Amino acid sequence: MTAQSKVLVVEDEQVIRTALRRLLERHDYVVEEAGSVRDALENFNPDDFDIVISDLRLPGAPGTDLISSTKTPVLIMTSYSSLRSAIDSMKMGAVDYISKPFEHEEMLETVARIVKESASRKATIEKPLPPPEPPVYGMIGSCPQMMELFRRIRKVAQTNSTVLINGESGTGKELVARAIHKLSDRKDAEMISVNCAAIPENLIESELFGHEKGAFTGATANRTGLVEAANGSTLFLDEIGELPLEAQARLLRVLQENEIRKVGSVQSKKVDVRLVVATHRDLKQLVIDGDFREDLYYRINVMTLVIPPLKERGNDILELADAILERTCKRLKSPMLKFSTEATHAISIYPWPGNVRELENAIERAVVLAESEYIGAELLAIDTSARAQLRPLSDRTMVGAGASAAPSTLTVHDDPVEELSLEDYFQRFVLEHQDQMNETQLARKLGISRKCLWERRQRFGLPRKKKQA
Repeated sequence: MTAQSKVLVVEDEQVIRTALRRLLERHDYVVEEAGSVRDALENFNPDDFDIVISDLRLPGAPGTDLISSTKTPVLIMTSYSSLRSAIDSMKMGAVDYISKPFEHEEMLETVARIVKESASRKATIEKPLPPPEPPVYGMIGSCPQMMELFRRIRKVAQTNSTVLINGESGTGKELVARAIHKLSDRKDAEMISVNCAAIPENLIESELFGHEKGAFTGATANRTGLVEAANGSTLFLDEIGELPLEAQARLLRVLQENEIRKVGSVQSKKVDVRLVVATHRDLKQLVIDGDFREDLYYRINVMTLVIPPLKERGNDILELADAILERTCKRLKSPMLKFSTEATHAISIYPWPGNVRELENAIERAVVLAESEYIGAELLAIDTSARAQLRPLSDRTMVGAGASAAPSTLTVHDDPVEELSLEDYFQRFVLEHQDQMNETQLARKLGISRKCLWERRQRFGLPRKKKQA
């Protein structure tokens, strides 16, 4: 049986008060009466009622004084300067007003509506909120795009479906892969991670699928491939768009038949591997260009997760910067530092073409160079002008990768040329030598790793030339 609603009527005219009480009681309301605001507050607790119906003009204090004394909705009755008084009452917080003399049906409908709306609001407030979803392992973000990404990660992690992660370089594709692994039922086994662009083409099949002793020159012992090593776990293939076509065919067999065959072997072996792949490239376009197998594309494109670039993540940038700064200070055993106001502004407006990776590098450099408690904008070494869309290859990057410091005048073919930026030098050197050198030789000449060479190719739009059949 539904509990009866309780009404407090505050009216100084006995005839009206009694008539209203009888009307409401005939319709199953429990009614109490008071002749003034003081009488109502001294004898009753208005919060114990579902609605207070009060005349506007009362002896001692107006009915609107009840509004500030209770959370219960107050319905004001008025016959004085009706419209103006009603508007003033509503401004003061009255839930509604009704003119005297009132029609019985109008009063009953108004009271029923207010009681129902009030009960609905109370139920919403009192209903316990569901606990917030736990954060995704190793990731920070609260913008709508990231919250949707987190939701999809949690959902897809519970399946064994192949996942394709798409996002710009430096957005954290491996973090997404690790999150999927950590939330899956394979979490107790170690995830195997492979960057397809960092393995020489002539070794990639051996690295992924293993080889038998004597399969090729230099194969002096049997080798277990990374796919087999991921048996019962998750295999993450980063930059799958760089995988040679021959290796793509072997990977397709793994997905179709759940088995591998080592290079030089005639026997196959069953494997249970959950595949997660990532790329920053348009695989559809690679299929059209003939650089990626169409059948493999449809096999891996079961569930696609798109990571937004850092510049589209709003306040996430500052949240990430604070977390990275704290982590970097601990790792470098530095005193805890803070960003100055200028540094915070610079971080928020810079487009971050290198995404989270570039943000991490800029903060680490600033922590190393900082000489006070605050990190200034100048220590971040970022160009916040409108022209700063892509940062050139820096001296620090080349030297840190193993090259000697660049001279003020760079040369190509050992002939002096006009003064070049390192960005120009890199592009000219690669374009002039890539027909005569393979990727390993190019990287060695530039004093960088093959992975760094590949990343620079992507940044400057210099795709690696495919070998002619």
